[in-house]
Amino acid sequence: MEKRRLSFWEIWNLSFGFLGIQMGFALQNANASRVLQIFGADVHELSWFWIVAPLTGLIVQPIIGYYSDKTWTRLGRRRPFFLIGAILASIGLVLMPQADMFTAFMPALWVGAGMLMIMDASFNIAMEPFRALVADVLPSDQRTLGFSVQTILIGIGAVIGSWLPYVLTNWIGISNTSTSGSVPLNLTLSFIIGASVLIISILVTVFTTKEYSPEEVALINAKTESTTPEVEESSLLNIFTDFKNMPTTMRQLSWVQFFSWFGLFGLWVFATPAIAHHIYNLPLDDNHSEAYQNAGDWVGVLFGIYNAVSAVYAFFLPALALKIGRKKTHAISLGIGGLALLFIYFAPNENWLILSMLGIGIAWASILAMPYAILAGSIPAKKMGVYMGIFNFFIVIPQIINAIIGGPMVEYIYKGNPVFALVTSGVSFLIAALLVARVKDVDDQILKKR
Repeated sequence: MEKRRLSFWEIWNLSFGFLGIQMGFALQNANASRVLQIFGADVHELSWFWIVAPLTGLIVQPIIGYYSDKTWTRLGRRRPFFLIGAILASIGLVLMPQADMFTAFMPALWVGAGMLMIMDASFNIAMEPFRALVADVLPSDQRTLGFSVQTILIGIGAVIGSWLPYVLTNWIGISNTSTSGSVPLNLTLSFIIGASVLIISILVTVFTTKEYSPEEVALINAKTESTTPEVEESSLLNIFTDFKNMPTTMRQLSWVQFFSWFGLFGLWVFATPAIAHHIYNLPLDDNHSEAYQNAGDWVGVLFGIYNAVSAVYAFFLPALALKIGRKKTHAISLGIGGLALLFIYFAPNENWLILSMLGIGIAWASILAMPYAILAGSIPAKKMGVYMGIFNFFIVIPQIINAIIGGPMVEYIYKGNPVFALVTSGVSFLIAALLVARVKDVDDQILKKR
């Protein structure tokens, strides 16, 4: 038995839930630091508040991957997990900007940080089963298209999420200012809308996508994998064995992922204070003024631009990868993104930052698609979920490291100027681009022989 080739719109529905996931993720990335500052966090403390999120993902992802490999329900194999993740993430989205409601129990800052943890952990629960679902359902020659369509939907959702606070204020007239210690109404409404879209989009995938049954998977694997009998171990502790025995391609990609996501984390955490201080010339302790909120809204617009660019660029990724190979495509994209991040330091005003976002968007599209397309061909089908979960180690570990050292670096090495955190992110992207050359792309070599 062979996997059925899917039409474009079937592939679209397969990943449609990612639109809502990324809308919520974009709202978090563009605004969580601003919300935490409103609740009282200092700029050099921001990365510490973000640390809980990737740390939770480090624990959650491989466990979710392991159990999604072993689970079969009426909803299928992967769908129950991203449905549960979406529900929990929606709760975090609704409550984070309204954390001041709970001050009778604990400080709003700690409630906000807790909601950030719930959101990111829940996004992690939802994301990786989606990655595994694409690899499960699509034949190898459609995987680049599948992950590229996923990137397009990620871009669309991220644009909506990033621009929503700006649109609510500048097009509809909803206030973006508030009293000290309270989140502006435009942000609160944006998070509520994001939660609603997240649930609806996940349901579209749940009700329109059919997964292969265990019996069908066995027939497919019998044709594509070795017929040598394997002893199927069922212990969750086998995750450590799988980690030790990870495919060579995955081990090589781990370093590319490390420097890619170290750079992304620095961008997400420090973009708002860096741009407010370096471009708008605002004091670092100014996080309540209308000028600072305008700067924060503009950062949301900029994040929307790089996500829009990623959605457009993702359309060209399959053709580009076929023409020059997945590795060269990813290396060039990361290099462009690294130079774009470095340019932020030299930008003469906020409008020039749009140029940086073009390059960052190209890198972001490739980061979301190429590593997974390269990885999928090197993973045994029966362990797709657990290895996709383990692969997430190399997304969250660099974020944890950046979270630990990022704040002290800004405070002590960069003398309180957060723009140098973005410069560090640019250098990190360039290192990742160089490391792509070491990666062995198994699928790419097979496709070239056809």
